[in-house]
Amino acid sequence: MAHGSRAVAWQDDILGSDYQAATLPLGSDGEGEVVATLVRHRPPLTDLVSPVAPARGTDVLYLHGWSDYFFQTGLAEHWHGLGARFYALDLRKYGRSLREHQTPGFVADLATYDADIEAALAAMGHGENAERPSRRRLVLMGHSTGGLTLSLWASRHPGRAHALVLNSPWLEFQAGGVGRAFITPLVQLGARVQPLGTLPQVDLGFYSRSVSAEFDGEWSYEPRWRPPRGFPPPRAWLNAVLEGHAAVAAGLGIEVPILTLLSARSTILPRWSEQMRHSDSVLVVNDIARAAVRLGTTVTVARIEGALHDVVLSAEAPREAAYAALTRWLRAYAP
Repeated sequence: MAHGSRAVAWQDDILGSDYQAATLPLGSDGEGEVVATLVRHRPPLTDLVSPVAPARGTDVLYLHGWSDYFFQTGLAEHWHGLGARFYALDLRKYGRSLREHQTPGFVADLATYDADIEAALAAMGHGENAERPSRRRLVLMGHSTGGLTLSLWASRHPGRAHALVLNSPWLEFQAGGVGRAFITPLVQLGARVQPLGTLPQVDLGFYSRSVSAEFDGEWSYEPRWRPPRGFPPPRAWLNAVLEGHAAVAAGLGIEVPILTLLSARSTILPRWSEQMRHSDSVLVVNDIARAAVRLGTTVTVARIEGALHDVVLSAEAPREAAYAALTRWLRAYAP
């Protein structure tokens, strides 16, 4: 248990003997009791790291994206090699936290996740009201919608985290600021009238094809928690995301160092292309790069040739390039 952490019940996780998970109760909403699940990487004590590793004395909290959950063990192992303690959070109604009676991934406000994040930080020893706060540094890392969520959280909670790492964060709508301005009133109306009503499914499964070992990728995961075409997006959830995009466009004023990892290019088409195996087939990365510099005062953008939307699920060469970029950035900017 981390110094100053809230007592939680750790159990063996589905990822194997080096991982443990703890259920974090969050009360209830209109769909009943909700929980989040904190996963920690606990390698054998004999698996030591260098005393000059750039992330020694650091705790990392990772947040997944839409229609996703934590299974990226290579990411945890890389952070461990850098000297950090690695934790990942399956948010309410996602992955390990999803219950049969719940609408997958549904919230009407991204600030709802403040409770999930705070429960995780308390269990890690970084709780806001801890009697003996942890003296370890805190780095937040988020992928896609998780990157947007953590950026907004860091802006609302200055001084809590020491650095922010974003893996293809969803900082802007795919049609850009003009498209967002056009669609927002329609989405707002739908969210008020039918918040749980789902939008047309636009995910054609191409990204899953480039990632999953069942198709052209190399990764195995639980399809119930990460379906090939994603979960149907609720109207109120999309409205919450668009509100987040508008906040980013206005500037978030985050004062800690930020690293944004992105693919070098996007391939967004209505049909399969082999380029989707070597590019981001979900987001318009040039728009994300422009939005990233509005997050705060010290922002680094690293463009990775051949990377997928989740850069750590890319083929070996771009994946290693992303890890190398992370390591270089830590040596330069780590608190």
